[in-house]
Amino acid sequence: MTSAAEQRARAGEPPAQSGTATSPVRGARRAAPPAWPGTPTPLGARFRTGPDGVAGTNFALWAGGAEAVRLCLFDERGRETQVRLTELTHEIWHGFVPGVLPGRRYGYRVEGRWDPWAGARWNPAKLLLDPYARAVDGEFALPPEVYGHVRDWPEQAYADTVRDERDSAPFVPKGVVVHDDDDWSDDRRPKTPWADSVIYELHVKGFTKLHPGIPEELRGTYAGLAHPAAIEHLVKLGVTAVELLPVHQFAHEDHLLRRGLKNYWGYNSIGYFAPHAAYAASGTTGQQVGEFKRMVRALHAAGIEVILDVVYNHTAEAGELGPTLSLKGIDNRGYYRLQSDARRYADYTGCGNTLHVVQPQVLRLITDSLRYWVTEMGVDGFRFDLAAALARSMHDVDMLSPFLAVIAQDPVLRRVKLIAEPWDIGSGGYQVGAFPPLWTEWNDRYRDTVRDFWRHALPDVREMGYRLSGSSDLYAWGGRRPYASVNFVTAHDGFTLRDLVSYHGKHNEANGEDNRDGTDDNRSWNCGAEGETDDAGVRALRRRQLRNLLTTLLLSTGVPMLVAGDELGRTQGGNNNAYCQDGELSWLDWSLLDDPDWRPLFDLTCRLIALRHRHPVLHRRAFFSGRAHSADGLRDLAWFTARGAEMTEGDWYAPAATLGMYLSGRDIPGRDERGAAVVDDSFLAVLHAGHEPTGFTLPGAPWATGYEVVVDTSGEEQHRAPDTALDADTEITVPARTVLLLRVV
Repeated sequence: MTSAAEQRARAGEPPAQSGTATSPVRGARRAAPPAWPGTPTPLGARFRTGPDGVAGTNFALWAGGAEAVRLCLFDERGRETQVRLTELTHEIWHGFVPGVLPGRRYGYRVEGRWDPWAGARWNPAKLLLDPYARAVDGEFALPPEVYGHVRDWPEQAYADTVRDERDSAPFVPKGVVVHDDDDWSDDRRPKTPWADSVIYELHVKGFTKLHPGIPEELRGTYAGLAHPAAIEHLVKLGVTAVELLPVHQFAHEDHLLRRGLKNYWGYNSIGYFAPHAAYAASGTTGQQVGEFKRMVRALHAAGIEVILDVVYNHTAEAGELGPTLSLKGIDNRGYYRLQSDARRYADYTGCGNTLHVVQPQVLRLITDSLRYWVTEMGVDGFRFDLAAALARSMHDVDMLSPFLAVIAQDPVLRRVKLIAEPWDIGSGGYQVGAFPPLWTEWNDRYRDTVRDFWRHALPDVREMGYRLSGSSDLYAWGGRRPYASVNFVTAHDGFTLRDLVSYHGKHNEANGEDNRDGTDDNRSWNCGAEGETDDAGVRALRRRQLRNLLTTLLLSTGVPMLVAGDELGRTQGGNNNAYCQDGELSWLDWSLLDDPDWRPLFDLTCRLIALRHRHPVLHRRAFFSGRAHSADGLRDLAWFTARGAEMTEGDWYAPAATLGMYLSGRDIPGRDERGAAVVDDSFLAVLHAGHEPTGFTLPGAPWATGYEVVVDTSGEEQHRAPDTALDADTEITVPARTVLLLRVV
């Protein structure tokens, strides 16, 4: 039965209560002659030379179901000129406007039916950002005028169904026409093989904001990350790629703005072609594009690849009560997944909406964006936030989905690094190990296992064996390799490495949600005191645990990912969900490099990464076989108990805190660039998570006649190898909570 209020809302009439907040669209606008026909491709705004050599810009917008589209041009004083686009080709409205030059700001007003019950939310009072805008000028605030519905309607149950007629143009950013004048002929992409990669996840602003070597006016920007002082740290560390937290233009959520906070991480995209303007030092009317490109060139020149963390699963327009900024007002039904009740959005992301990737125009938007960042902005790969949401067909996750199929055959995209966050929050969304061979994945099974091992919470060592050796139980199918696993202990989301050993529970009070936000499944251990302490013993134990975690990560088969600042001992005070903390809590504290307590951790990290690069047995391109490859019975991988005996089936199931892993450098599959066999040193790694020292008998023949200690995490100073020689078949004492790496001699 349809209520009277619903009937009035369907008809666009106000409910019985008074207090309507609507008014006709008004403003300082000037009429303009019709645009020339132009072309429907490429989509977006492209400056070029038109008929008769006239300079101008071609505008093209897909708006399926729309009744009319008006291009809105803005001058320096904010005055609006409207140009009606009359050409329509395959649902693309287009036109060439003479005299529109780079730097000109613009947006769209799209006319159509208002029927939220059917998913139709056209509202020409709202200025809309071009989904293909390559630069955005202005800040996103969220006053009532930017909502397509009357946000404060008295009957909140029907608020989203009453159209708001107020003009949003004064309150929203505009797209900017950009000139394509870059020549990438002098750029040399590093093209680091996956197996040789070490990823460093960082935030453009957070990494550079407090760096003393970067000029103050460049801190927090793309230019700051391109500065020699920033690149020097990355080169010294030895990482091969930076994975940038979202740099697509994003907006802040209303609930954060109301609390005086901002979306710091940036997982709230609204412009998939535009570098986030707030990270630009040079300007926001197109200059941010060139600044981003110069940053990429500088990193490439240092041998460092650039991977973008991208958020194509949802946008900043949230659900039916969210603002109307772009896609919602262009064609809500065409861009978003809707429920059977089309007023509501299907939400597989926890952010209010989900892009409908099965729709051809949405798939085109995403793939056009990806190709743009590769071919015109120079990036080397992507990490896809909540990638399972992109792999859904109509409802279920489908590894034969249109998105994955298009990526697999695209001649540009299939050549770059592709990393999946292999889950979303919907039913069946957890897909670790299920993505096809072209993809690598964030391996949260690795994270959880390593955390549990070092807090001595594993029932046995079976899981640890799989994670150390490349997670073959997850990835040894379909031609996948060990580098399908991106190994990590921490990420931007959760505790920092230092907080992981300093806090038992989260401390997110600063986020303004009464500590309800953020996960409670931290698998952390505070080493005997919650938070910062003056207890010298606890502090020393924490530093040892950090060395253990970093050493484990960098010795494991797969692709290691570090989080910026973990090598310095960065803390967030126990906040495990600092997405809204744009301040010193989240920014890197570079003074830690000069702190005698923390400098050794950086030195160890540098040495471990260099060791990994130097020894191919530590970054194998194929899974271990576990079989003997020679008459002496030596296998490429072997596991040992503390007694020095090879592990039996029963040993894997028995409670244990100690594990020995033998890596043979004699039997590495594949050949080098000249076709020669790859031969390396062999190593024995001993990991002991117990709280008391243990004896460990070093394996003798055929494994070794002697060993040399390369890494010993029980020592505070780790800037050089201990150079300790040990005989095989002898028992050594492994200190409590220690990793030993021994080279076979």
